[in-house]
Amino acid sequence: MDLFEKCRSFTRADETKASGYYPYFHAIEESEGPVVRIEGRMVIMAGSNNYLGLTADPRVKDAAIKAVQKYGTGCSGSRYLTGTLDLHVELEARLAKFLGKADCLLYSTGFQTAQGIIPTLVQRGEYVVSDKDNHACIVAGNLIANGANALVDGQAQTIIRYKHNDMKHLEAIISKLPPEAPKLIVSDGVFSTSGEIVDLPAMVEAAKKFNARILVDDAHAIGVIGKGGRGTASHYGLEKETDMTMGTFSKTFASLGGFVVGDRSVINYLKHHAPALIFSASPTPASVASALAALEILEHEPWRIDKLMQNARKMRMGLKEMGYRVGEHDSAVVPVIIGDTDKVLIMWKALFEAGVFVNAFIRPGVPPGMEMLRTSYMATHEDEHLDKILDVFNAVGKQLGVLN
Repeated sequence: MDLFEKCRSFTRADETKASGYYPYFHAIEESEGPVVRIEGRMVIMAGSNNYLGLTADPRVKDAAIKAVQKYGTGCSGSRYLTGTLDLHVELEARLAKFLGKADCLLYSTGFQTAQGIIPTLVQRGEYVVSDKDNHACIVAGNLIANGANALVDGQAQTIIRYKHNDMKHLEAIISKLPPEAPKLIVSDGVFSTSGEIVDLPAMVEAAKKFNARILVDDAHAIGVIGKGGRGTASHYGLEKETDMTMGTFSKTFASLGGFVVGDRSVINYLKHHAPALIFSASPTPASVASALAALEILEHEPWRIDKLMQNARKMRMGLKEMGYRVGEHDSAVVPVIIGDTDKVLIMWKALFEAGVFVNAFIRPGVPPGMEMLRTSYMATHEDEHLDKILDVFNAVGKQLGVLN
């Protein structure tokens, strides 16, 4: 069997393209935030993670331009060697202060961040206890940790998963692990598909009871929930009890990259032991400057968070009142659950043709029966945009028989 045979046999994407219902890799030709140009047509963007609408903010763009003029386009080295700029150091200090932790470490991408934390901290005889629905970046970090710590006979049990956001099941499985063994509980703060918020208070109780530390991925939480957009730990008032928070710059911070905050000794250890940091080129000057500018705006314009949540709540209520099944969680992600792959693809196309862009989530990315159109909102969406989205969802739903 040829290694590439699986590639030649993969025809689903081409078949879906030929049918006209392919919802992925559509190129954006122009963007001002709430409205984008795709394939020559202007559409309302209802699927972006640009939560505070800062990717088009003139202050953020100007910061990126000035950084390129001063530092050039790249760092040409890893943070460990020649790739550290004063911009990196400044952003780390600002983020640590913003999130109430002693120190911070930047990574080159958000996806890479979990790979720079989990396998570095969790070694043989130690355990990762991970939510079943955690983001793929956490899954990748878990797999690396499991592979690195595998025993000769292949019977390593480094990674233990618990039922989604089920803290009773978490306690049940963590109680069976060796009491003296170090453990790391890892969870999304706001789950990217459903918008659900983790039950952090119960997780903290389990961690205290069973000798565990906590890592929360706040990619979809910072700038969205918590005091001043400070994320999940702030949302619950559990900043001190949450050992580490990781996040990304590709959403609220209108850039690219990732970070983790925690105790100074932990961050120092990661700096000197994480292959994902040591062997990766450092975040570019423009990326770091953009994130710094976005953080400055987040700190001084908290109204953006209020407007974002007002928009998401309006859409959640409006879609629910139409008769759609929507996620009830109070975040910026509002999933519209259709429950059928073909209907999701057909509906996606109809929405796009009517001037609204959303994300199609189908199997295997979601479980059977949870196929959905995932919508997400921005602080810069105005009522005219939101009303148009609701009108289109209503018309398309009735046209396709999804609504009565």
